[in-house]
Amino acid sequence: MHDVLDLRDLVPDEAEQLESAGYAVGDLHARARIAAAAGDLTQLADIETALAALRRDPEWPYEEPEPTGSGSQAPTPPGDDLADRIRGAWLGRCVGNTMGKPVEGLSRADVRTYLEAVGDWPLSGFVPYAATPPPGIVLHPSAAEASAGRFDAVPRDDDLDWTMLGLHLLETYGPELRTEDVAREWLDRMPFTQTYTAERAAYRNLVQGLRPPDTATTRNPYREWIGALIRVDAYGYANPGNPAEAARLALVDASLSHTANGLYGAQWAAALVAQALVADGITEALRVALDVVPPKSRLADSQRALLDLHAQGATAEEALDWIDETLDYNWVHTLNNAAIITTALLWGDGDYVRTLGLSVGAGRDTDSTSATVGSVFGALHGAAAIPAVLTEAGNGVVRSAVRGFDRITIDELVERTTALHGEF
Repeated sequence: MHDVLDLRDLVPDEAEQLESAGYAVGDLHARARIAAAAGDLTQLADIETALAALRRDPEWPYEEPEPTGSGSQAPTPPGDDLADRIRGAWLGRCVGNTMGKPVEGLSRADVRTYLEAVGDWPLSGFVPYAATPPPGIVLHPSAAEASAGRFDAVPRDDDLDWTMLGLHLLETYGPELRTEDVAREWLDRMPFTQTYTAERAAYRNLVQGLRPPDTATTRNPYREWIGALIRVDAYGYANPGNPAEAARLALVDASLSHTANGLYGAQWAAALVAQALVADGITEALRVALDVVPPKSRLADSQRALLDLHAQGATAEEALDWIDETLDYNWVHTLNNAAIITTALLWGDGDYVRTLGLSVGAGRDTDSTSATVGSVFGALHGAAAIPAVLTEAGNGVVRSAVRGFDRITIDELVERTTALHGEF
């Protein structure tokens, strides 16, 4: 699925990407799917050429330029509780990611069906494991090692790998980090097979001799998916109260693999984490984070809509219904998943389990959304706001595929992160 080495995936996926971004694809998407099913590589190559020649519909109502700035919000000095908030962010991210892993890729309806079948709807903690799920429900392959009571260290996941690699990048290069540095460290520290979609396409491009920004745009239909958004929390951790700088560094990283809303989502997430470390409430942090997003983009439009729904007194179910009805994108896209992140944070009522229950219960890329939700929640509320029964399950140890980080402790991650603050 989404094999970056196979035209049978790349060409239909590129047609889907262009169609979702305002290009008049016509019948090329259907033709690509038919050719892929038939294994007709010659026709797929012809369709790929035709797709590359398309231009966006001039009536497209959005403006989605290359990012040129990082927002105008002035820095806010962090408080004396910064170290606790950093610990909360790491714990929240690790726990949230694990809570979402077993049901990654399921729809909202399927997540509910599964959780009701195992007697845990709404979700009260880590997802219970059922060896025989309800008919039609296929759990993520990681479910056997990431469900309640089935792990003794935080399970390895790319959503955590990228955060640790971000810490390494900041320790090594500091605020002078360049996209070329990010590329070098990927090749040195991140296994190709532990990357996915846009990251794997960019990695392939690097190995084939391409350099940024071509790595983001060459045969990469996943360039607006959530991959860059999940990579950037470390830039927020290193810049508490400075969302503009966090967003600037996120753009440096994200430019290796993403464009448009893929870039905006990364900048937004980094800014959100940075502001959550000093904010008094989630609405404040979300509004500040929106300042780094191009105002006429789809990301800005959908985020404003959710803030408005919340201000108008809509329920969480109504917000999730709005996402289902309005943001009809691939389940790994930035736009629908960023909307889920915001919905969980706004309607979570300051309760970690309820907040994570909303992000997991919304379906789609549940481990990614829940990792970011947990990170922002912990940054906002501190470590004590995350139930000890959840934080203690991993015994303070995190598994990782990143060279030099496997079985690192939460304590060391927090210590190394706080040590950055004198450099930024």
